[in-house]
Amino acid sequence: MQVNFKYLIFWAAAIFLLVGMSGCRNTASRASQQGIGIYAGNPYYWEYNGKPVLLLGGSHEDNLFNHPEGLEQHLDLLAASGGNYLRNTMSSRNPGNPWAFKKDGETGLYDLRQWNEEYWNRFEDLLRLSYKRDIIVQIEVWDPWDFFRSEAAMGFGDGNVGWESCPFNPVLNINYTSEETGLEEVVDYTVHTPNRHMFFQTPAELADIPKVRKYQEALVEKMLSISLNYPNVLYNIRNECREAAEWARYWANFIRKHAEGQGKKVYITDMRRSEDFSTPEQIDLLNDRVHFDFVDISQNSHYRGQEHYDQVIEIRHHVSGHPIPLNNVKIYGGTSGWTGGVEEGTRRFWRNIFAGAASARFHREGPSENFFGVGLNELAKTHIRSARMLSEMVNIFDARPDNSVLGDRSADEAFCLASPGKEYTLYFPAGGEVLLDLGSIQGDVEIVWLDILNSRWLDVEPGKGGEQSRLSTPGEGQWAAVIRPAGIPGSN
Repeated sequence: MQVNFKYLIFWAAAIFLLVGMSGCRNTASRASQQGIGIYAGNPYYWEYNGKPVLLLGGSHEDNLFNHPEGLEQHLDLLAASGGNYLRNTMSSRNPGNPWAFKKDGETGLYDLRQWNEEYWNRFEDLLRLSYKRDIIVQIEVWDPWDFFRSEAAMGFGDGNVGWESCPFNPVLNINYTSEETGLEEVVDYTVHTPNRHMFFQTPAELADIPKVRKYQEALVEKMLSISLNYPNVLYNIRNECREAAEWARYWANFIRKHAEGQGKKVYITDMRRSEDFSTPEQIDLLNDRVHFDFVDISQNSHYRGQEHYDQVIEIRHHVSGHPIPLNNVKIYGGTSGWTGGVEEGTRRFWRNIFAGAASARFHREGPSENFFGVGLNELAKTHIRSARMLSEMVNIFDARPDNSVLGDRSADEAFCLASPGKEYTLYFPAGGEVLLDLGSIQGDVEIVWLDILNSRWLDVEPGKGGEQSRLSTPGEGQWAAVIRPAGIPGSN
């Protein structure tokens, strides 16, 4: 019998292709099953692909997907600095940003039934590029600044827009009118105080405005049709909003239902505007485990010094019966006077880590000269790099915040993450000298200092366990120290 080698080659290639496709599907399936999750070994932290992870980050924009020029290089800079955490508001308020909807060809107004594919392609590019770099993206579904008075009107960036340019404004779309919905065309909505902005009253539990809600739901469904394909995503319903809590619960249920329909696990939070986490609205959020899986405590960075740290500890204590990650997706500290300044911003970054928070990310640099954070400038990259060096040296996931082991300590002088009997890790915001109780470690110890502002470890120093040891920083400025039994290699 004569063998037809052309057919053999064809079928061999076909089988190889099918096996390869099956392998790709299996890989994608495993990725979707792993991805981001709460670390079972210490639920105050996240894990990624089965390993505990500390989330560190910064970027020059909050709606990074809507600034595609140089996006890939920016992500490379973040990753090269040890960063793995982004904030992404689904926002279009900066000059040149496309909105999610297309305009009607005849009227020039938006048609909320038609998508602007440029917007959605930009969004998927961000998730895809971040996923390739193991960067976690925390999405903010509704950024009130897009729906309230514009930042430009408040002096926070020339050209930034708000409700006066938003497609949901009834004067700007062909889908409904102000009379039909209660949405006003020109109004001084402000994010700073609670009000009755009808855009945030559309669920049935509130004012019940189905004519607007159906377009809101379509928008979130479109977002989920992309984001649920990526396992590196966290969800925050709102950015610093004072509108009704029922709004956030409605969208948390909506997102979770769609995710469960696809067999996906999602992690959701909401962000209230108040920096006081003892208010009823913040306590309600901290206690709500039905709708929310973690807490974003970014508003705490309105506080400074020891008070800033103490608030994180208090929040951590409040959720201790059912520990969950405490995220900081935006750490204030820029040239705007109310932020406390750049140096205080970098100290907040480290205090969050030493208070046992799950993430620390610098707020953006812009959009005005009076900026809110350090973004991903050179100083930010230095601090991210040093924090990653520390997290690779010590096992912070096995430690707990514990300043009780420190003596002769002034307020805001030093902070400790303790793993008794194993290692102690200290942070000094501005140099200093404290006593460290090493009673849980017998025998010789090793002390190694991290020069934070230069991202370098100093030579190992010898010490004695079983007693109090006086530790003095090698110089002024910000330092970290690791103290562990002699001869023990790095934990991670």
